Order: sequence, then C-alpha cells, then structure tokens
Amino acid sequence: MGTFKSFRKAYGALKDSTKVGLAKDLDIAIVKATNHVECPPKERHVRKIFSATSVVRPRADVAYCIHALAKRLSKTKSWIVAIKILIVIHRTLREGDPTFREELLNYSYRGHILQISNFKDDSSPLAWDCSAWVRTYALFIEERLECFRVLKYDIEAERLTKSSPGASKAHSKTRLLSCNELLEQLPALQQLLYRLIGCQPEGAAYSNYLVQYALALILKESFKIYCAINDGIINLVDMFFDMSRHDAVKALNMYKRAGQQAENLAEFYEYCKGLDLARNFQFPTLRQPPPSFLATMEEYIKEAPQTGSVQNRLGLNEINPKALELEESNALALAIVQPGNTNSTNHGLSGIGGTGWELALVTTPTNNTAHVVDSKLAGGFDKLLLDSLYEDEAARRQIQMTNAGYGYEGMAMQNPFQQLQQQHDPFAMSNNIAPPTNVQMALLAQQQQQYQHEQMMLQQQQQTMLVPYNQHQSQSQSPYSHNNQQQPHYLPQQPQFMGSAAANPFGDPFYNLLPSTSTSQQGNHSLL
Repeated sequence: MGTFKSFRKAYGALKDSTKVGLAKDLDIAIVKATNHVECPPKERHVRKIFSATSVVRPRADVAYCIHALAKRLSKTKSWIVAIKILIVIHRTLREGDPTFREELLNYSYRGHILQISNFKDDSSPLAWDCSAWVRTYALFIEERLECFRVLKYDIEAERLTKSSPGASKAHSKTRLLSCNELLEQLPALQQLLYRLIGCQPEGAAYSNYLVQYALALILKESFKIYCAINDGIINLVDMFFDMSRHDAVKALNMYKRAGQQAENLAEFYEYCKGLDLARNFQFPTLRQPPPSFLATMEEYIKEAPQTGSVQNRLGLNEINPKALELEESNALALAIVQPGNTNSTNHGLSGIGGTGWELALVTTPTNNTAHVVDSKLAGGFDKLLLDSLYEDEAARRQIQMTNAGYGYEGMAMQNPFQQLQQQHDPFAMSNNIAPPTNVQMALLAQQQQQYQHEQMMLQQQQQTMLVPYNQHQSQSQSPYSHNNQQQPHYLPQQPQFMGSAAANPFGDPFYNLLPSTSTSQQGNHSLL
C-alpha cells in the first residue's frame, strides 16, 4: 500500500514538472499552486495569479486564467489538486480584483465549471471522504456566485454602515431594503447559508489539514452572511403587517427558515470549535427569533388583504410620465369656446394652407346665437354649417359619379333584379366609390367614340332612305298622266321602305309618311 502511495506521488510530481517545462509564467503559477503536494497553495504562486487577474491586465488574460483553472479541474482525478484549485478560486474571489469575479460570471453562463458532482477519488478511504467534501465546497462557491448575481454586490466585501449618525451599531444593507427587494434578496442569502452549513466535514476529512484550511475560509464568510440575514429579518418584521397575504406568506416562511438556520448554524459553530485553525475565531452568539411572534404572524395572514402590494408588483398603480405628458399636452383636444367669443381664432390651423371644408368647419364663424344649445357643438362647431357641408359633399360626389358613367344619380337608384347578384359580388361595395381620374377620362373617351359611331350609322341610314323617297316624289307630281306606268314603279319600292325600317334599330323618320302618300295616290287613281 505504501508503495502505491509513493508511486502516485512520484507520478503526480512528474506530471507537474512536465507541465511547468511546457507552460508560460501564468501556467507555471497555476500548476505550482495546484500541485499534488498535500499542503495549502504557496502564497507567492497565489499572488502571481492575483497579479495576472488584476484590473491593469487585459480581460483576455483574466479569461485565460479562468479557462486554465477550469480545464485543470475537469481533468484531474486527485482530490488534492481539486481542492487546491477551489481554494485558489475562492481566495481570488475574496481577495482578488472584481474583474476576476465578472469574468467568472461570464464564463459560468457558458458552462458551470464548478459543478463537479461526479468527481471522486477512490484511491484511499481518506481520498473518498475528502472527495465528498470537495463536491460540497464546489457547491458553496457556485452558490456564492449566484448570490452575487442576485444581490449585485459581494456580501464579503460589504462594509457595515450605521442607520443613523447617532446609532451605536452598524447594520447590513438588508436593513434598509424595500419590501420587494427584501423578498428577492433574502431567499438568496438563506440559500447561501444553507450551502455553508452543508460544508461540515465528515469522516477522515474532519482531521485533514487541507480541508481545515478551506473550511476556515468558509467560516470567515459565515459571520457576514448571518449578519445580513438577521438584519433582513428585522426589516421584514417591521414591514410584515403592511403586506398583502401573498407577501405575508412568503415572509412567514422566511422567518421560520431563519429560525431553523440559526439553530443549525449554532450547531455548526460548536462542531468547528474543535478544529485547530478555528481556535483563534470568535464565534458570535446566535439568538433564536421569539416563537411567540409566529402566532401573531399567522393570525395576521388570516385577515391580511388579498391585494395590496400585488398591484404594485404588476405596476397597476404606476403612472407613466410620458403618457401623462401626452395627456396634458394633447394636440387633438377640443378647446371649449364661449358663445360670445367670436374673435377667437385657431392658431394651430393658421399655418395650414388651403380652403378645404375641414378647415372651414373649424374657422368659419357663425352669427346664429338664438339657439346656442341646439346649433353649437363641442369646441365651437356649428351644427347647421356641418350639415350643409356634408350635403354639398354628397351632391358633389353624386355629380362626379354620374359623369363617370355610374348611372343616373350615382348609385342611389339600384336595379332590384341585381340585388341577389350583388349579394354574391365581392366588389359590390366598390361601386359606391368614384373611380380614379384616368379611369374616368378613359370611360369618357370611349363614350364619345361610341356616340360618334352611332351618329355616322344614323346618317348613312337616313341617306339610304331619302333616295327612293325623292324618286317617288318626282313620279307622283302629275297624277293624271302615265298612271298605268307609275304603279309598277311604286309597288316594288314599298317593301323596300318597310324592310329598311324594320332593319333600322333607331326607326325610320319617314316611315309614317309613306302610307298617307300611298293612300292619296290610290285615292286619286280611284277618282279617275
């Protein structure tokens, strides 16, 4: 067994020396600070890492350092290397520059480098127990970053301030938080304290020096975490009886959890007092919240209002300043004009050029003051003028649609036999709208061409009908001569007039004259 342990140590030392020979200065410091030697990281190597992640160095160097530590943590199978990497990260978060914490948060968004739940070192019983504590230590550091993400400040770097100049005791920031901020931040602090209490070593890890070194760093942070939670609970109790039922239930759960955590933390302190590195610590005296106050809080929850701060969280009672400004300076609001004030002018419309009926509706004054209530509308509008303008607009649109060829009186007269067809016509409503100017001009030109064509056809038919009529008049001038010869010339021409009249769709203007002429000729013939 001893030979196996010595072989592992020799193999680890060989790997460290090989990596040092191939690495740069920062890589050398990381490898030497997290080597396989079972002792805390040397201070000079940790200081080099602090210098490499300071604010004066480029952010690329800081990100490279985090990447190197994460890569070494993910590949190692030794609990010694893993716990030393976590110690370096923890010390850099506590003592290093804030840029390291910011870059570590950005790196954790892409992947959780501290979640090593599957890490184990089963080379020995000591390594097995220490591997379990390493996983718990990684969860604490992970929760520390999450708490910073919620609180927006580092709880360890916080300076306690006095609530008033005459106060004798300093308080944490949670003593001055509002109700909504306290309900958001206090659960994060309680979760961080839960992870801290969970870092209690068990088995062979309790007496290990390297584990005690890391546990001492955790104990230093427990004091301020408890102080922040205690001040937050005091602030929560002061605002409890003004909360709604929903917030009061959450506050009551936080109050109960704070009492339970205070008891667990007291036991954790008693457990750690036996450690060699904790002999110089001054552990605070923890006091339990009064249990009698729980009954009073529970009675208030039964009678607490359902709403209250719920509307404040939803923003229902908030007033948007931009909306209020628009409402106060609304340019479309109507100004109320007194009936006797006839000299008032609308300065908002004075710069508008044109004489449209909309402008006349606002600017045209009226002298009808006999019936102010009946003829005047809001904002000084004249009802009679409004009616006349709408009637003129309707008449103008009717004339425009009539000229455009949409039938007599626009579309007012509709064909009752086409109503059924218009119900299924998707474009029936567009007939009430005047077509564009180019369409109207095209329809007018088409109507003119059709009218000229009809006139030409009518003239040709009239000329065709006038020629046989003139011949008939010349033959019927002497009714007493050549009667036997005129009859054969007239009778064949009569069907020609009737055929022409029947074929002419516009009618024959001389058709009604032919029967009288024929009758007169026959009458003269009978007289003879």
